[in-house]
Amino acid sequence: MGAWPPVTHHSSLLIAMRTAEWYARHEWAVTPQEEAQLLRLIEAVAALRAARPSDLARLLRRYPRANGQFSKDQLVAAYHHFCETGQLRFDPDVLRRLQMKPTRTLSGVATVTVLTRPFPCPGACIFCPTDVRMPKSYLHDEPGAIRAEYHGFDPYLTTLSRLRALRNIGHATDKIELLILGGTWSYYPEDYQTWFVQRCLDALNGVESASLAEAQHVNETAAQRNVGLVIETRPDYIDVAEVGRLRRLGVTRVQLGAQSCDDRILELNQRGHTVEQTRQAIKLLRAAGFKIQLHWMPNLLGATPASDRVDYQRLWSDPGLRPDELKIYPNALVQEAELVQWYERGEFTPYTTDELIDLLADCKVMTPEYARLNRIVRDIPKDHIVAGSTASNLREVIQRQLSAEGRACRCIRCREVRGESARALGAVGAIEYETSGGRELFLNVNTDSGKLAGFLRLSFPTAEATTLTGIGELRGAAIVREVHVYGPVVELGQSGTGGKAQHSGLGAKLLREAEERARAAGYDRLAVISAIGTRHYYLKHGFQRGELYLIKALK
Repeated sequence: MGAWPPVTHHSSLLIAMRTAEWYARHEWAVTPQEEAQLLRLIEAVAALRAARPSDLARLLRRYPRANGQFSKDQLVAAYHHFCETGQLRFDPDVLRRLQMKPTRTLSGVATVTVLTRPFPCPGACIFCPTDVRMPKSYLHDEPGAIRAEYHGFDPYLTTLSRLRALRNIGHATDKIELLILGGTWSYYPEDYQTWFVQRCLDALNGVESASLAEAQHVNETAAQRNVGLVIETRPDYIDVAEVGRLRRLGVTRVQLGAQSCDDRILELNQRGHTVEQTRQAIKLLRAAGFKIQLHWMPNLLGATPASDRVDYQRLWSDPGLRPDELKIYPNALVQEAELVQWYERGEFTPYTTDELIDLLADCKVMTPEYARLNRIVRDIPKDHIVAGSTASNLREVIQRQLSAEGRACRCIRCREVRGESARALGAVGAIEYETSGGRELFLNVNTDSGKLAGFLRLSFPTAEATTLTGIGELRGAAIVREVHVYGPVVELGQSGTGGKAQHSGLGAKLLREAEERARAAGYDRLAVISAIGTRHYYLKHGFQRGELYLIKALK
């Protein structure tokens, strides 16, 4: 695996030195007068009855430092200093007010995105931008791409810098979801995939490893644990061998580029796979316990707003689809894409902003409660867009429109607790739906205010679907595909307080409910697709180690 470092040793050293120099310039070093000013500023923030971003901006102007405003990472560092010295009492709500991006950990974990190196793509999609400096479909001036290129696409350095950035703005980093993006993961050489994941884990562990297996073992009890590993790939690259390989890497969630549920649209846009291939990939992944996130693109060549509404409905009406999560990426006509040629010939017309808003508003309302809409627009720099909408705040605009119309989106993202204090209701609810490979139960606990406090995805696969995976340890087993308790991250070893959902016993309650339902459905065992860093949690709840899964006997 030594052949795969994406930069030379000399370049790596230079990058590491530049990173260290940047942080050295941003260390919390202030004069005694500035320290007193910081204390007054933080006390003013703590005194706010309800803090908004504009309030913090106003207070930063009211309490400046000698040569400008205090940075938000300085605020966080100062707050920790004042708490450690006894000048202030620690309050997690005050810390969230000071954080630069509090929403980064409101869903329960902190996400670290790492981009793979540029590599050829097996597809020939006419809507996809080509930038030789980047993995296929990415542009060099997107935020994540800028960070990756700066670090020479080195997974270790990128992960390390993101962890430090999160800590600098006050986020806990003990529970990390690794999101590996960039082209078609399954098309990269297998030894590169192994090396890449190993180096990400080395950054989390803080120690070098000799192999992926060693890095995984260390991470089980590391201070910064991997609680989810996500890759993105194409439906036509998922087969039995790939499913086993993904599990050995520690992958728990797969993003599939479905793009459309209409074979005519897929063919027109030269996507290179069919809807049936997407169905088969989903069936195989679900039977193996993976969480499934699809990408769906409205405004492709040949589509209309009306046909896109029909297509979106297929995502949820077709038992062969029904993903757990969805990213909506409206097709943006970028200058680096082949589709520009169709536009110049008058054969393609991008939707207007108003058309897009109306369409996406209708899509949000159609989304079932068991699914999460992670994105409804891709953040593409405006300079690349040839024609069509350049709005980057579509989610906010759509939310306002739905509110004005008296409609609401009931997806997971719109219902999760997101940091508010609330009491979880005692009853566990269940949404049941059929899939092409069995039945799904979305077990959930809501709060007294109607928000989602936690959920568990329980699969009852058919024997035929389980056999398709080729994974013997799943025979006769129901599968826990996801357990998620929402709220700000509570550090490992601490208990949720003040009505916060994390570590308040909801996860254990959902697991007990899953066991009872699986036993009642006639399954002998319950399997869980555990991330590396959550294995000990399940071991404490009576699960035993298998080869690729954790298993609990039910009889």
